[in-house]
Amino acid sequence: MSITRIGGIIPPLVTPFREDGSIDEQAHRAEVRHMVDRAKVHGLAVCGSTGEGHTLTTDETRSIVAWTVDEVKGRIPVIAGIIADSTAAAVERARAVADLGVAALQVTPVHYVFRPDDDSMAAHFGAIADRSGIPVIVYNVVPWSYLLPPLLVRILRDEEGVIGVKQSASDMKALADLLLLSEEAGIRGRVRILSAVDALLYPSFRLGSDGAVAAILSAAPEACVELWDAVRSGGDETALRLHKKLLRLWNAIDAHNLPANVRAAMRTQGRQGGVPRPPMPASSPAQEEKIRVAMAAFP
Repeated sequence: MSITRIGGIIPPLVTPFREDGSIDEQAHRAEVRHMVDRAKVHGLAVCGSTGEGHTLTTDETRSIVAWTVDEVKGRIPVIAGIIADSTAAAVERARAVADLGVAALQVTPVHYVFRPDDDSMAAHFGAIADRSGIPVIVYNVVPWSYLLPPLLVRILRDEEGVIGVKQSASDMKALADLLLLSEEAGIRGRVRILSAVDALLYPSFRLGSDGAVAAILSAAPEACVELWDAVRSGGDETALRLHKKLLRLWNAIDAHNLPANVRAAMRTQGRQGGVPRPPMPASSPAQEEKIRVAMAAFP
């Protein structure tokens, strides 16, 4: 699959855990069908932060990816998330899904408190791509293991198989710098710069990002597709109106239990996302009410 197919609205799906901690396959498959057939999204990401990928075993990750690919049937790209604390562990998980037909891996830097130096960080992502044979998108989200734009552009330029960045951490300046520096480095046409700045998708798209992989896309997928289409067609009035609605929703769901709050937004639409996996708490009654009010703005 060409990396140019990776773009637009790519919701990161929640994982539908049951109360006993098991995963509800049928609920997951139903959500995939909703995203593809009804919301008309442009791709799907699974087992990332919104999917509580840090709690998943390798076997669970393989199952979720397999269910997703089976339901998608090649219509849109599927990105598999990897959250691991060593190169070996990341490669092991990547190889576990290598035969399933994913378009790319979304890989976080290591989460432990000791940050690798820049050379080691670059080698980490390059090794995952090389040893798995799957393109890698760097998920730049870990505060104490953060990659600044010059390092990210160096990795994109020098590490074969690293084909993109998902810029998170509410850092719009980093997203803008990534777009500029990758253009100046002459690599803009062969890499994907994706926004995970949930509050500012409208300006992200106007600046020229290739799309988004962000939790708010799973909370309100149809509105986010409409926003993407409006920006692409020059409909700034429509885009600004949608931005304001989405910003109010983001302000309602943004919290340390974000995946639980995405599920609360889904429930207002009759979509079932299960419960969070402990120790993440469920949405509080106050959060549920704020989310209900924000979601009422969407048809």
